Amino acid sequence: MLEPFTERIYVTRPVFPTIEEVTEKLRDIWAAKWLTNNGPQHTMLERELTEFLRVPNLSLFNNGTIALMVACQSLRLSGEVITTPFTFAATPHVLSWNNITPIFCDVDAETMNIDAAKIESMITPHTTAILAVHVFGTPCDVATIRDVADRYGLKVVYDAAHAFGVEIGGRGIGTFGDISMFSFHATKLYHTLEGGALTMNDEHVKQRIDLLKNFGIKNEDEVVMPGINGKLDEIRAAVGRIMLGYVEAERQKRIRLHAVYDEELSGVDGLTLMPKCAANVKLNHQYYVVRFDEKIFGRSRDYVCAALRDYNVYARKYFHPLCSEFTCYRQLNSSSPANLPVANVVGQQVLSLPMYGGLTADDVRKICAIIKSFKP
Repeated sequence: MLEPFTERIYVTRPVFPTIEEVTEKLRDIWAAKWLTNNGPQHTMLERELTEFLRVPNLSLFNNGTIALMVACQSLRLSGEVITTPFTFAATPHVLSWNNITPIFCDVDAETMNIDAAKIESMITPHTTAILAVHVFGTPCDVATIRDVADRYGLKVVYDAAHAFGVEIGGRGIGTFGDISMFSFHATKLYHTLEGGALTMNDEHVKQRIDLLKNFGIKNEDEVVMPGINGKLDEIRAAVGRIMLGYVEAERQKRIRLHAVYDEELSGVDGLTLMPKCAANVKLNHQYYVVRFDEKIFGRSRDYVCAALRDYNVYARKYFHPLCSEFTCYRQLNSSSPANLPVANVVGQQVLSLPMYGGLTADDVRKICAIIKSFKP
């Protein structure tokens, strides 16, 4: 029998900058005596991220959820918005907080993203937008989604929380749709400890978003719209500036780990590995997920997840349960399992395996050996 890891192996670990780098930036902040409200660190990070993500406009936020809420407000969305049930809870929650009804569309069996071919059938006279998610960093079918949206006059918002740095044909993923949201939570490939951003092609939309995230305050004498407090402070902006220098090295480490997972798990009956993307897609390798077909593999995803803990490996069932199964959404007609046959299968199969640069190739090989040992 394989020996357990001596220390817990989590699904991910944050990338830490050196304490010396952080201290140097803190000295700059203390010298400027500016902690929030569009200080120099915030201004420089917005500029640097705009260049890094290859987008024309970007607005920083204190977290991705507030950013996505403001995105809905800025586009004046209402009525119904078509989205995916296979995502983090924040995706449909931001709709509910905007008094919008989420309409769940089934997912594609391969990519696990919203099934673009089924969106049109979900449109009603109350539909105002499509909120799609680049699940695990795999790009959605952006061309089909844009075509459907244009034909029906709908807005397109992308939840790109998993897709920092992803590109299609050299074009930043944040340039597709009307607005894209990025999460800079500590668990992500790139982080600002906690934070987020919206990217948009229209400069006028950015101006509106910048007002909405700062109470709608235009100047000392004018408040022009009902906004909230979504600003990113100087300390987290400074950490974000440091972390930009770590992204590519961390990504390269994960590329190598991804290859080891592929090598060790490909060909194992009952396992479906990460979906393959077109050659022109640059991925960030933030996650490595495996789907377990219990009938073929001989063990369920839930069995594998629980059994791995006996070896000190803490994988995660992303995303389980489906958002359509939440108490607050299960009464919706679109939440019916009959409407979401693929999502309901995927939701029972997916397991996110440990993926972060601090792992070694031997760690990954051992994790894979443990998984394969579960097969009857």
